[in-house]
Amino acid sequence: MNENMFNYRPVMQKIINAFLQGLLLISPISITIFVIYKLLEFIDGLLPLKIPGLGLLIIFGSITFIGFVGSVIIKRPLTFIFQKVIERIPLIKILYTSIADLLSAFVGQKKKFTEPVMVLMNKESNVRKLGFITEKDLQTIGISHDFVAVYLPHSYNFSGNMFIVPAENVIPVDANPAEFMKFIVSGGVTKV
Repeated sequence: MNENMFNYRPVMQKIINAFLQGLLLISPISITIFVIYKLLEFIDGLLPLKIPGLGLLIIFGSITFIGFVGSVIIKRPLTFIFQKVIERIPLIKILYTSIADLLSAFVGQKKKFTEPVMVLMNKESNVRKLGFITEKDLQTIGISHDFVAVYLPHSYNFSGNMFIVPAENVIPVDANPAEFMKFIVSGGVTKV
């Protein structure tokens, strides 16, 4: 029988690669569990009182405290320094702040997509688009109080257009904003 009929090297290489890939996926979780277990064992050995779960409580409290201190002492100052650097680069500043504002409008503290509306785009054909009022007072940019800013998302895409439309063309829609956005982005396939 000819030895060249079946070459074991590519098969072995694939098996080794799959094993290493699995090791990379499992190692962080396994090591974390092992370290917490050993830490729990160590702390339980130090405690004079044998109260079940006390070591776990101490570990949980310590990790939470370290996370809190890390976010206050490390994360906030680094974020502040990063934002100061970004503010000094004109084009990058515009892009960064626009993206940050858009993301915070979706999931941040200052959610903007909370007022679903239907906008009359063309009176003759009665064409309407669905969107969200993002700003009712446009006088800060020199536009009269008769207009509002409406964001009209695109279907099957996380992009959209912002239009300034007469307030009289905007009809409030009584719907859950998250479900309304899902309806628009899905092209009307998802039910509100």
